[in-house]
Amino acid sequence: MGSLGLPSVAAPQSARNAVLATRIRWFVAATITYNVIEAIIALTEGARVSSTALIGFGLDSVIEVASAAAVAWQFAGRDPQTREKAALRVIALSFFALAAYVAVDAVRSLFGADRPQHSLVGIGLAAASLVIMPVLSAAQRRAGRELGSASAVADSKQTLLCTYLSAVLLAGLLLNSLFGWSWADPVAALVIAVIAVKEGRNAWKGDTCCATPIAVVGTGGDADHCCADDKCANA
Repeated sequence: MGSLGLPSVAAPQSARNAVLATRIRWFVAATITYNVIEAIIALTEGARVSSTALIGFGLDSVIEVASAAAVAWQFAGRDPQTREKAALRVIALSFFALAAYVAVDAVRSLFGADRPQHSLVGIGLAAASLVIMPVLSAAQRRAGRELGSASAVADSKQTLLCTYLSAVLLAGLLLNSLFGWSWADPVAALVIAVIAVKEGRNAWKGDTCCATPIAVVGTGGDADHCCADDKCANA
């Protein structure tokens, strides 16, 4: 009991945080599973049809697995907050590595190193990811914001990045397949690289929304309002 005879909010809050942490672990596990499958398909098909965009998409899936694994490692600890900075660094470096590789390969492709072929498998994969990734990202971001975990939100942003990449990839593959615009594939890959750099910088700075939640979080309110900054809350 509190000093005024009211029940303490500490116990319910602690229980809610435990539920959120468990939920994030499940989202991370789902993300890892899907991205392993996605990476295998994208890298195999990308190598077969010489598609820089597909290979970049597959590498992003590999990096998403590393990012999700970093968050899983963080939440496996007794005090996840003590591991948060290290997890964010892993996520940021993953973005930078992806951007560097994809940018170099895309420039090579633009100068005629490889001419990408048509890929119905790639189109199907991009379309499927365009549907699945936003759902996983939104669910993890909501839980991460309510818990006040910057790394969980950063990882959800990496999953959301997969949605953007899926749209870019789909556009590039369709333009190549329908109109024979082979340059669309490496251009799509360069867009992927630019987005990856931006998100990597945000993760490195910890600019992931809700790194510092407002005073009372998880008391039944909407998780989208857990940030003091309105711009952040609506991101």
